[in-house]
Amino acid sequence: MTQLRAAAARAAFATACALVMIWLACVPAIAVNPDEILSDPVLEARARALSGELRCLVCRNQSIDDSNADLARDLRLLVRRRLVAGDTDAQAKAYIVARYGNFVLLKPPVQWDTAALWAGPSLFLLGAAFGAFLYIRARAKPADVEPAPPLTPEEQARVDSMLARQEP
Repeated sequence: MTQLRAAAARAAFATACALVMIWLACVPAIAVNPDEILSDPVLEARARALSGELRCLVCRNQSIDDSNADLARDLRLLVRRRLVAGDTDAQAKAYIVARYGNFVLLKPPVQWDTAALWAGPSLFLLGAAFGAFLYIRARAKPADVEPAPPLTPEEQARVDSMLARQEP
């Protein structure tokens, strides 16, 4: 009977964990409020695609489509207004970038002012690899140690007398 209860408890725990995981997976999907959704499904799909490419300036690493921040809501509404007004996706994105800069893009373009974003990780890895190489090379070399000068005849006689006293 206790084995049956233990099995039921494990099944209940697994079910609860699965429900929590499903709920957590759905949380970003509810960031877009029902009052923001456009009646035209084609425009709404375009708006969702654009919202997925724009960064929430409050949350930093979330798209405005996934964020519940007030600024993200304002940006979602702005994108939808631009699309309803007849802008293309590129024009709507350019309008947002003109107001907030390239930082608002989750994938900023490769330009001179964003070069550090694109080259930084590679340069950091190369620097770390070079530093590791130098460290390993320095550890592999024996230290340059000068040999001790030879003993004077008095020192040698003293060492010999000490060794002779210790022998049985």
